[in-house]
Amino acid sequence: MNDRDVDLNSEDYPLGEDKVKPISDKKGLIPGSIVRTLKKIIRVLKPGSSHNYTVGFHIYQRRTRVTIRFLAILIIAPALVQSLSHKLLIAPTIKLFYNTSHYQVILNSELEVSKIKELKNFERKLKFRQLISSEPEHNTDNINREIQDKAKQLSTDYQQKAIDSIANIYADIVSLITFAVVIIKSKREIAIAKCFLDDIVYGLSDSAKAFLIILFTDVFVGFHSPHGWEVIVKNISEHLGIVFEKNIIGIFIATFPVILDTIFKYWVFRYLSRLSPSALATFKEMNE
Repeated sequence: MNDRDVDLNSEDYPLGEDKVKPISDKKGLIPGSIVRTLKKIIRVLKPGSSHNYTVGFHIYQRRTRVTIRFLAILIIAPALVQSLSHKLLIAPTIKLFYNTSHYQVILNSELEVSKIKELKNFERKLKFRQLISSEPEHNTDNINREIQDKAKQLSTDYQQKAIDSIANIYADIVSLITFAVVIIKSKREIAIAKCFLDDIVYGLSDSAKAFLIILFTDVFVGFHSPHGWEVIVKNISEHLGIVFEKNIIGIFIATFPVILDTIFKYWVFRYLSRLSPSALATFKEMNE
């Protein structure tokens, strides 16, 4: 039985007998785990239950394949488009424009300052070698020539990094467009993936749910998260060739994790308290 035998969204062959509703649709006074357990017992007692479980297994297997394939495409397609468009189209076009128009690309003042410092260190290193060496190749003319060659090399490197930074911006835009197209064209796959992930989340024990919540909050909004956010902002600025002021970075790190923490805690107490009170109690005990 292959993927084409059954339409996973048809009424005759639903996503599976154990299909779970979205998190926002799970309401009721009785915990969902008890309801699901009772339904499973009833299905086992029905005639032909073994055939139903066989069909359900094949449907779950196909649903797993569809989800993995969709998530792989969602990650690989934008990354591949970003890399190929940057190397084969955008960067060569910008470089050609730069070479033909002799336009001086200056994007990152911090990068320019770092190249100047590197040149000064190189000059000091040569002069130091001149002082401790009596060989003729370390005379002043040779040192000036080496400094000039080094300056040309640093200038070329600087311009190339500036071109790459500009190309990264356009390549990222193309990648975002690709990501949006994949999302728009994959409504069926999104519905199947959502159902599959709901099965996984609601199949976890209360301790596992609480552990994942604590792990997420500690990594992204914990007491040590500002260092991680600082690294992320620095890498983004280097990727885009944009220099962020330290005050702006400080304000972002002081506000964004707090906002994220507030939203996440609201979700925990708004939904988890209604859907899985035992998981919420476990979360409180583990967090104390």
